[in-house]
Amino acid sequence: MLHSIKTYLQELQHRICQCIEEEDGKETFREDTWTHNSGGGGVTRTLAEGKVIEKGGVNFSHVQGIQLPSAATIKRPELANSHFQALGVSVVFHPRNPYVPTTHMNVRCIVVEQAGKDPIWWFGGGFDLTPYYGFVEDCVHWHRTAKKACDPFGADVYTKYKKWCDEYFFLTHRQEPRGIGGIFFDDLNEWGMDRCFDFMRSVGDHFIDAYQPILARRKHCAFGQQERDFQAYRRGRYVEFNLLYDRGTLFGLQSGGRTESILMSLPPHVDWKYDWHPAKGTPEAVLYDEFFIKREWV
Repeated sequence: MLHSIKTYLQELQHRICQCIEEEDGKETFREDTWTHNSGGGGVTRTLAEGKVIEKGGVNFSHVQGIQLPSAATIKRPELANSHFQALGVSVVFHPRNPYVPTTHMNVRCIVVEQAGKDPIWWFGGGFDLTPYYGFVEDCVHWHRTAKKACDPFGADVYTKYKKWCDEYFFLTHRQEPRGIGGIFFDDLNEWGMDRCFDFMRSVGDHFIDAYQPILARRKHCAFGQQERDFQAYRRGRYVEFNLLYDRGTLFGLQSGGRTESILMSLPPHVDWKYDWHPAKGTPEAVLYDEFFIKREWV
């Protein structure tokens, strides 16, 4: 099964890169193949200074080690000193145009082996959207596509994983969400490996269906310095979340992964302003008042 998972993830990386190159129309992805110090490695593909994508990355990795990182053992402390393999694809796109949202997607499988015991495995991942200027139709499309990915696996799956995403991508120290969410799941193994793998594939396959129409619709919107300044300010929240809370970032760093590939998720230009708040009635304020709230989009 690991061979099938690896083959799928590599193919997914290729499809996502191909789609984004077509939308960008200027730059192509640079490919960097690397090895992990404890075994395995990966392929990082990055795109920078494109016409549409200011910075983006699509990272495939298949790494292994003899000590499962603490980021993966919060609920499983008995697995701390175990041999593991981790396979996954992680994606982050930071668009140039502030009217195009930043997006993140990750799908992964982790297998843990202990002497004299059957292997323990689970799947995780999801995708979420971080707009700078809100459009209801974009949010509805995003969540409708997320629900479509979940529906074949149970009537309550989307609701469960949408709620998990809302709770996970929340900056506790700011008391605000990172974006308008999507779906997030982890520690998934109760359906059996075949069905769990099918679900991971459904999430991965629906990501481009969710993001590409929004990217195509908004990439030609006119913008000025005010919009770019607000984009840089909101990107600061993205940095704070990834460095303080993100389990994938922590897992990569703790497992001795390639730092450049792990931190490819960070945006190229960021700004922090002291105690800044948008003026009432502005499009920037609308993002907080109407989009960064608890809301059901479908």
